[in-house]
Amino acid sequence: MESELSSLAFDSRRAFLKHSAIGTVALAQLLGTQRRASAAPQDPVASPAVSNHQAHSAPMAKRVIYLFQSGGPSQLELMDYKPKLKEYHGSELPESIRNGQRLTGMTSGQKSFPVVAPKFQFQQVGSNGAWFSELLPHTGAMADDLCIVRSMNTEAINHDPAITFMQTGSQQPGRPSLGSWLSYGLGSEAEDLPAFVVMISHGTGKDANQGLLDRLWGSGFLPSSHQGVKFRSGSEPVLYLSDPPGMPRSLRRGMLDQISKLNALEFHREQDPEILSRIEQYEMAFKMQMSVPDLTDVSDESESTLKMYGPDVLKPGTYAANCLLARRMVERGVRFVQLYHRGWDNHGSLPSNIPKQCQDIDQPQAALVQDLKQRGLLDDTIVIWGGEFGRTVYSQGSLQDDYGRDHHGRCFSMWMAGGGFRPGALIGQTDDYGYNITEQPVHIHDLHATLLHCLGLDHEKLTYRYQGRDFRLTDVHGKLVAELVRAS
Repeated sequence: MESELSSLAFDSRRAFLKHSAIGTVALAQLLGTQRRASAAPQDPVASPAVSNHQAHSAPMAKRVIYLFQSGGPSQLELMDYKPKLKEYHGSELPESIRNGQRLTGMTSGQKSFPVVAPKFQFQQVGSNGAWFSELLPHTGAMADDLCIVRSMNTEAINHDPAITFMQTGSQQPGRPSLGSWLSYGLGSEAEDLPAFVVMISHGTGKDANQGLLDRLWGSGFLPSSHQGVKFRSGSEPVLYLSDPPGMPRSLRRGMLDQISKLNALEFHREQDPEILSRIEQYEMAFKMQMSVPDLTDVSDESESTLKMYGPDVLKPGTYAANCLLARRMVERGVRFVQLYHRGWDNHGSLPSNIPKQCQDIDQPQAALVQDLKQRGLLDDTIVIWGGEFGRTVYSQGSLQDDYGRDHHGRCFSMWMAGGGFRPGALIGQTDDYGYNITEQPVHIHDLHATLLHCLGLDHEKLTYRYQGRDFRLTDVHGKLVAELVRAS
């Protein structure tokens, strides 16, 4: 193999200029893996996990589980208790509060903006007296483990730009996703699973039809080996992973070795880093043929663990089942697990739908945090919960019993647990209408900067040069929010 490669001459000055030391090192590692795999086709030896960057500081966390609530859960019904709304119910939202806010097309034509008070009760929980809705009893019971932010804010007011902003740091498509940045910046701890995995569940509320595009977990301009791998429910979690019936594993191993040799020749000719990504992805798919069935077989879980996650835990594709799989993934070294739960876009019938959504998520997500904690994983695993924005205090359309709320980016609530975030913290305040931030605003860029800090990465130093510019997750914005971070 070496003699074949050494006999190749660069066919143009451009190819010579494209040759890089990084590419040579990466190719050498991949070819070394191929030689070892060919020597023992039944027991291929994985190459060591390699980071693209070293941590900029001592990390407090190694991995992330992001529980993304797609559609925009209402902070007013869940975590941002506003007792005066009972008094204001039915009255017109004052212009001094709305203050010319940009509205979506769903409510921009309304002539009236009546305030609507939540129908659900709240209670104080935890040592800090955090207010939680009766809809989230299990989540509220672990308040002392949570870092709750009630002052998140975003400029985006429609779903696609808002979700894109939350996932990539930009409202415009094309940037790498958060999980891809972490895969690029920290590498992978897993030998036989991707660094970045995505799973989607569908809420039982009626508004669970919002689209989620694959680019939300795409790698953008980063090498494609850093993109998220989507796991599906059912017998085949990853498409096109299984061999055809009757194909022995040794034959697949030999086929991959020959394909890798051809790709290596092409890389030396073209110096295209995507060729290295292709080699790496073929190898990962081969390893996943063995690791994925073991990962998704939960028969080794104890009865008490399954019971903790709730009655849906054995139903593939549910939020409960995905929460359990997320724990099993981080145990095996997956760097970033993203769970999308659809169904929170409650423009109407919010009182009917949001209890169903909360029943989907409450017990499983509390079990996930508790499970990580009792296994000693929570200290270095970050769990994030939240959507792309919140909901308005005024009713969409006329005031009615089964009211709805429109999108609201000026303030919304999220929580984090574990991995460097300060347990029991309550960050930020909003006004009596739950409409504007009055204390400690936390922007999406600030959250990203703080998240990277907990993982040992400086958001201003984690960069990738593309089209002559150094790009980063936080663009030219973002600051560390020290109040979110536990004392070292």
